[in-house]
Amino acid sequence: MLEINTKAPEFCLPNQDETEICLRDLSGKWIVLYFYPKDNTPGCTTEACDFTAALPNFEELDAVILGVSPDSPKKHTNFIEKKDLKITLLADEEKELCNSYDVWKLKKFMGREYMGVVRTTYIISPDGDIVAAWDKVRVKGHVDAVKVKLEELTS
Repeated sequence: MLEINTKAPEFCLPNQDETEICLRDLSGKWIVLYFYPKDNTPGCTTEACDFTAALPNFEELDAVILGVSPDSPKKHTNFIEKKDLKITLLADEEKELCNSYDVWKLKKFMGREYMGVVRTTYIISPDGDIVAAWDKVRVKGHVDAVKVKLEELTS
């Protein structure tokens, strides 16, 4: 996991519309950067829907929400349309961003080991520093915890 009060690694990735989103273009805004394993799975759907429902609260705090998974822009588009999501999803098909943010790790499930995304959320300050982080996120109540932390940081 990346250290608090360190510079957030730079990135440029396509979103669901294949528009490139870069960290440098979001300078001056708060960023909630959350990593999740896969579109259209139960936990990931709940998390994306929770962030969508809370989006107005985050926008009031001048924050941008970016979800990141190894899925393609096309899969993100389908996920957004199917669940009526309002957040931006970034496609990290090469897992470069997942690696630079230290979320691509060995996981275990039912006795099987495999590489995958460990559900993780970072808050990046308007100056580009990591100011809060959650790893091995449990979806229930997570979005509220992120919102509370962001309110603390912005007050």
